[in-house]
Amino acid sequence: MQNETEVRLPQQRTAPSPDSPGSTESAPRREHRFDVDLMRLICSATVMLGHVGAQFIKATENDPANGAGSYWAGHVAEALNPFAVPMYFAIAGWAVLVGAPPKDGARMWQRVVRNTVPLFAWTAIYLTWAFLRDRNDRPMTELAVDSLFGSVRPAYHLWFMYNYIPIIVLLAFAMLIKAGKRPWRLGIALITIAVLPSVMTTIAEVTEWDTPTVAWGFGTYSVVYAVGGALLFALPARSGRWRWPLLALFALTAVACLWYNTQIHYVIPNAHLFVAVMAMCVLLLISRIRIPEKRRPLLQKLAGAALGAYLVHVLFVEEIVARVVEPDLSAVAAGAALVGLVALVMALSFATSLLWGKLKLRRWLG
Repeated sequence: MQNETEVRLPQQRTAPSPDSPGSTESAPRREHRFDVDLMRLICSATVMLGHVGAQFIKATENDPANGAGSYWAGHVAEALNPFAVPMYFAIAGWAVLVGAPPKDGARMWQRVVRNTVPLFAWTAIYLTWAFLRDRNDRPMTELAVDSLFGSVRPAYHLWFMYNYIPIIVLLAFAMLIKAGKRPWRLGIALITIAVLPSVMTTIAEVTEWDTPTVAWGFGTYSVVYAVGGALLFALPARSGRWRWPLLALFALTAVACLWYNTQIHYVIPNAHLFVAVMAMCVLLLISRIRIPEKRRPLLQKLAGAALGAYLVHVLFVEEIVARVVEPDLSAVAAGAALVGLVALVMALSFATSLLWGKLKLRRWLG
């Protein structure tokens, strides 16, 4: 990932201190928020944990009778990761509203393009890969058309980008209006996103065609996570006395998510209270945490590769994890397999992302 703040897993530059002057040529450079780098890294790794765990659940058909060890190993992993996607929205909100507000519509469009290009590049990669493996459930051309409107399998993990991009466009639009700008193109894009579902429905009713499902847009919860994240990330350094209560509350929410996923419905919604509280705990625990100077270069390097690792990791999950996970593992064997496979997927994903970073392919592959 490039080192400037952008729409995807933001960001490298952060907001000025409250008492610093506004953005001028003589103003000091914004503080670099290494805690945000760390959060990006944590989110990427945690999503991988959840997707590996999901393969254990899938192997048992989400039924402990088909293998209690694998079933519970998978669900424990899934119970630890619900905060990750909401945290992406929180980081996006902080970046646009506080960390690096867009100066004009043209620069905002650059951020949009830098996120949209990897989205569709990886969709094409996953569809081609599935075609070569004879795994597409429909003709590739149909899936490609559908992907213009929403995520498709096997690129299922890209769904959040269809929410993420509109949210940062909306927030940037509001910020530019407040600054006295007239971002007409952003406004047209937002109107298009707003009316696209009804347009596609009308086309279907008039022509009787099967039109694609439109996923561009966002729910109330994602906007709340974005704005709330901006608020919490902008708070002063946390007090150490809250660390243990927050850790305890995080553990309680993980247990609550485990209960919900196994007793109510799998998967727990991102908008659920348990998820919101868990995300808040993680954010407050990590925000403003001090990163030792000797660790900062490595952290920046890995954080820069976090989005790319997220984008590529499903290839390794499908080609390695799905092949080796068995439903009838003992609890110990399932736990050990989970840890080993998560470590393997993370290592391969980050190594691959770092490689194409060296090849100067970040703008295309994230």
